[in-house]
Amino acid sequence: MADLTGMRFAESHEWVRGDGDTATVGITEYAQSQLGDVIYLELPSVGQQLDAGARLGVIESVKAASDLYSPVGGEVSEVNEELKDHPEYVNQDPYGKGWIIKLRAVKENPKLLDQKAYDDFVKAQ
Repeated sequence: MADLTGMRFAESHEWVRGDGDTATVGITEYAQSQLGDVIYLELPSVGQQLDAGARLGVIESVKAASDLYSPVGGEVSEVNEELKDHPEYVNQDPYGKGWIIKLRAVKENPKLLDQKAYDDFVKAQ
């Protein structure tokens, strides 16, 4: 089981984990299970500014294409380039190798949920 310590979750099913002035963003286990096999991701450019809740890209699976949203604001400092050749990492390890972007100069989002609140939100879906 993945270590979810320090993670916060958006109701749009993205997660964020802060580390100093950098935050890593991905999609949740629940989201990847609903999508099915991920086949392609359209990701932002390094240097792009994102606001909390802004569209950051698109994730395509065998079932559907869905928008991805940034759970916090900041500047894209890194994009997981491995996902171009291995989009399946999002399914195999959504909280590890399947991370999507990293942001710096992060602006917090008070609407994010802790793990228990997110789990309760998912159960109510």
